[in-house]
Order: sequence, then structure tokens, then C-alpha cells
Amino acid sequence: MIEQTVRELLDEKVVLDIEGIDRLYLNLYQPMLQTGGGVATFFKGHRGAKVASTVLMAPMSHAFVKSIQDFATREGVEIVPFAPHQRKDDVTQHRLANFSRAEGVLYIGKAQERFASFRVIKKISEQTGQPYPWLTRSAVLCNHYYFYLVDADFGPLFIKFASYFPYTARVCLNGHEYAKRQLAKEGIAFEALDNGGLSCADPVRLQQILTELTETKIAALVAKWRARLPDPFTAADHAAGFNPQLSILQAEFSRTQVFDRPLSGRHLFEEVIRENLDLGRPEKVSLIFNRRITKRTPGTVHTRVITQGVIPSLHVSDKSSKIKQYFKEGRALRTETTINNTHDFGIGRNLNNLPALRAIGFAANRRLLDVETIAQDCVLAEGVFDQVTQPQVVAGQRAAGLHFDDPRVLALFTTLCLFLTQPDGFRHASLRDWMAQALGVPIAAYSSGRMTYDLRRLRLHGLIERIPQSHRYRVTALGLRVAVFFTKVHSRILRPGLSQLFDGCPKAPHRPIATAMGRLQQAFTDLFDQAKLAPLQI
Repeated sequence: MIEQTVRELLDEKVVLDIEGIDRLYLNLYQPMLQTGGGVATFFKGHRGAKVASTVLMAPMSHAFVKSIQDFATREGVEIVPFAPHQRKDDVTQHRLANFSRAEGVLYIGKAQERFASFRVIKKISEQTGQPYPWLTRSAVLCNHYYFYLVDADFGPLFIKFASYFPYTARVCLNGHEYAKRQLAKEGIAFEALDNGGLSCADPVRLQQILTELTETKIAALVAKWRARLPDPFTAADHAAGFNPQLSILQAEFSRTQVFDRPLSGRHLFEEVIRENLDLGRPEKVSLIFNRRITKRTPGTVHTRVITQGVIPSLHVSDKSSKIKQYFKEGRALRTETTINNTHDFGIGRNLNNLPALRAIGFAANRRLLDVETIAQDCVLAEGVFDQVTQPQVVAGQRAAGLHFDDPRVLALFTTLCLFLTQPDGFRHASLRDWMAQALGVPIAAYSSGRMTYDLRRLRLHGLIERIPQSHRYRVTALGLRVAVFFTKVHSRILRPGLSQLFDGCPKAPHRPIATAMGRLQQAFTDLFDQAKLAPLQI
């Protein structure tokens, strides 16, 4: 057992605490060329072709590839074919070590990958019965060209172009690399951590730099390199409105907390792992809930602990997003929220929505750290215990008590623990689905009316609150403590304790309660035997 709690370690042993955008993976696409109708308009309405056909795409592709080859020759840049399953990062890091310029193209990688293009199919007209051509989406295998770049402001990044129509590109950049470049420009001393910072002479300025990395700066970066790199579209195409836009495919938001010495951080993370193995879950390292897939299904949620070598990491997943936490390079606790689908949070993919996603990602990181802190310090005062377990009247509304010995109440608190880290809260339908599983009954046996009744109880007891202007709820600070307290007492004390008291699993090792009760029972037996044999004293 460690001498300090998670809260004490975070409050007293962290020497640098920074949050910012980590890895950002963007889609650079032509919004007007995403459907067959849009492609037909491009070739017929804009370029004047009589028929929109994939035959018209081949000359564009050949010209684009030729322009890439000419660019490489002109700039003295090598085109490097990637082998299947080759780690591109290894190739890049090796070349970066020998790159001395402040800015430029490092090299161009080439790899065959699948790509969503178009093909022509034959359809039959319902009116005339005659066949006619129709452009539809189709996956093709084509060459992709990775332009690995070094930018004076953003450091290393890459832009990957598909060599086939409509030439969608991907942009990958890193916010921590941007911060390092800015610190170096301003002459602020810092010590780098892999994909982060270990120390900084001016932590306040470092945080300010990360905060100032906006969607406007990112869009300007992409526009700058688009103007320098080969373009499959002509100036006339762009003048006609066929211009690419940026959308967010994946965004990582991280918080890095550097400790004064490696031992402090390792103690903390070991305690975090221990506390989260059984919080509201059976005694397993990983628990995945598989359930009926409907339009209202909230997605697969699971928590798992993965160990690579001797370095453990904690993963919390929900829908298409996840939070990962690990001890980085023996010095820092890294908490990362990765959003793979912005629609999970009711937000569009356009890059202009980055501020809203940033708020969600950082809130998720903070929420996880709050849960981990409170999980170790969730003792309830007697007044709070009575407030939860006794009936309450709030604004004239009566709510029944949440009795500790009620299986339905325990299921409620267990289910709430699944939503403690969700920044956007939960809905009636998603909580009902989990409640049915926690109770071990079909969804029909736990009706919508029962869920409404239980939500009302939780709300009036102050354990959840409704998110304004929505039909979603979130767990309150009181609810967080109560849910963790009840589930931990049940899973760590009552369930194993009663099992040992009544001699459950007699062959299991480490049964301290059973051992202690056995000794107590033997002591009573010995005492009674001695009382029977002792001579009567007059």
C-alpha cells in the first residue's frame, strides 16, 4: 500500500501540468465531388464533356502523377516506395535525423491503399425500360503519395494524396510539435518528452501556445502547403468552386502531468490501475458489453488494462471514442481522449468545430482524473448517507430512498459508474439498456416507466442532473462519490466478506475474513469448554 493517495500525488508531486491538442488527422476533400451527380456536373457542366464517364478520370490521374514526379525531380526529393506493413514512422524518423533545413519536403512515400472512387454501372429506367449509365461509389486499389514535410511553425507533418479521382487527401499534424517549434522560436528553454514536454522554463507560456493553436492556424498551414505541392485540379476548376475543405477524421486531446521523480508517478499509476480494475464491474481486467444493435444503441463500452512489457495502460472506450491513460517514459502521466467520430457528440466534422471538440476532449480527461481521485476518497458522511438512503421531499416532490440492500439500487449505482467519464452524459434509453443487463433481465422486463421512476429518484436525491436544453443527464459531484462508494463497498467488502463468512470458495487463497472468523469461533469454543470444565468456586 502506498503512503500517499492519488489526490496527494497529483497535488504535491506534479511539476508540470499541460493540456493541448495532440495528434490531429484531417480529411482534405472536394465537397462537390462526393456523389455521382456532383461528378457528372464537374465533367459535363463544368468541363463540357458530353458524357460523364470514368474514362475522363484517367487523363487527370496520369497528369497528377506526372506532376508529382516532376516536383520530386525539381526539388531533389526522393520518392520512396513503402513495403507492405512497413512502419512509415521509422523511415521518417531516420530521415528527420539528417534533415538540417528549417522547412521543406523531407521525402515522398508511395504505397498502394484502398480508396473510395467512382465507377459506372448500368441502370434501367423505370419509365422507358432502357439502360443508362450511372456513377456510383466504388473501392479501388491505387497509389497514394505521402508528402512528409517539415514546417517552420508546425514541425514534422504529412499530407497524403490519393492518385485517383476525386483525389482526396489526408493531413496529419501534432500539436506538441507545434509547441516545441514556438518555444524554440521564442528562446524559451525546454526539455522534450516523446510527443510532449518534460520541462519548460515558462510553463504558463507553453500552455498559452497550446491554447492558441486554433482551427484558423491549421487551415492556413494546409493552404500554404497546398499552394506549394502538386494539385490535380486546375485554376479553372478552383475558380468554378471546386475547392477542397477540411474535416476532422480523428482528434486527440491530451493532458500531460510530469512528476518530480519517476517513483512518484509509478506509485500513482499503480494505484490508479488497482482502483479501476473492479469499479462497478465484475472481477475482470476487461469487460465488454455486447448487446442488441438498434438505432438507439449507445455503442460498445468497455474498460481494459493492457500491459506491454512492464508498462500498463488504462483504456476506457465508448462508441467510436476512447480515453487512454499510461505512464509515459517513466516520468509523466498521459491522459488522452481520442474522438474518431464527431457525430457521437452531436457535432459536425468540419474543422470549424475544433473548439467544441477541444472542450469535450479536455473535459473528458479532467473527468477521468476526477473519478480516479474520488474513487480513493469516497467516504460518505452520515448526513449524506441518510440523504441518499432515506425518502426525500424536494420542491413538493417525494422521492423514495435508495436503500443499500436493494439489488435495483445497486444496479443503478453500478450503471452510473459506466457513465462517470462521459462528457456528454447519457440518455434515458442508454441507461435503461445497461440497467437491464446489470439486473440480468430482458430489456422488456425493465420497462421505460421503471427507468423514468429511477431517473426521477436519482435526480431528486441530487445524484444526477439534466443537461440544459437537452434530454440527457450527467452524474453530479455528489452522485460520483455515492455511486463509487456504494459499488466499492458492495464489490470489495460485502460480496467477498459474506462469501468468506459462509465459507464460500473454501479453496481460494487469501481469505482473511474467513480465517479471522474461524479463529474467533475457535476462541469461543475454547472459552465455553473451559467454563464447563472449571471447578465451582465458593
